[in-house]
Amino acid sequence: MNTPFSVAIDGPSGAGKSTLARRAAARFGFLYVDTGAIYRCVGLSCLRRGIDTKDAPRVEALLPELQIHLAYREGEQRMFLGEEDVSSEIRQPEVSIAASDVSALPAVRAYLLEMQRSLARENSVIMDGRDIGTVVLPDASLKVFLTASAEARAARRLLELEQKGVKTSFEEVLRDIEYRDQQDSSRAASPLRQAEDAVLLDTSEIGLEESVDALCALIAARMEQIK
Repeated sequence: MNTPFSVAIDGPSGAGKSTLARRAAARFGFLYVDTGAIYRCVGLSCLRRGIDTKDAPRVEALLPELQIHLAYREGEQRMFLGEEDVSSEIRQPEVSIAASDVSALPAVRAYLLEMQRSLARENSVIMDGRDIGTVVLPDASLKVFLTASAEARAARRLLELEQKGVKTSFEEVLRDIEYRDQQDSSRAASPLRQAEDAVLLDTSEIGLEESVDALCALIAARMEQIK
């Protein structure tokens, strides 16, 4: 396929977007882009500097100072602030909340938009986030809205964090998810919503492998359609 193929995956926090997108990207040989990780880097930078993540002027003033970049090592996306690999640190619950706050700011979204679009122009990608199909890649080859119940998402996220050695509780993770759901769906800047032409994929009642297979089937069918 000469023209880059783009898959836009949107959905609420903890729906498994990153896991499914990463697995599908590996299967098709596409570049996986976790856009949420970019916002997490902004949130982490604010926390480190003691900046209120809802203080739009102060957050906006910080943006030109940030040196955020992505690197791919053995097929895995790693996030860097300057020369520091912050891929693990940005997964802490407090960074999740900070990321949700800063991602609600129009200046932050505008600042990071071109970084995301340029990756899709140059590569076949699977990109996940909250507004990929509606704002970042409105002309994506395939749009998927991935969701699951809040409780199912919290249980999965807790297991993921435990496997990474992050200590937290189900209650804290569920509270974080419910907070982010409210923030993401009610913000003025690019709120979370399903694009009109997106396919809904609810994984509440199915396991990981079945979810990956379902996503890959959608991608394969769309690739066959546009041959």
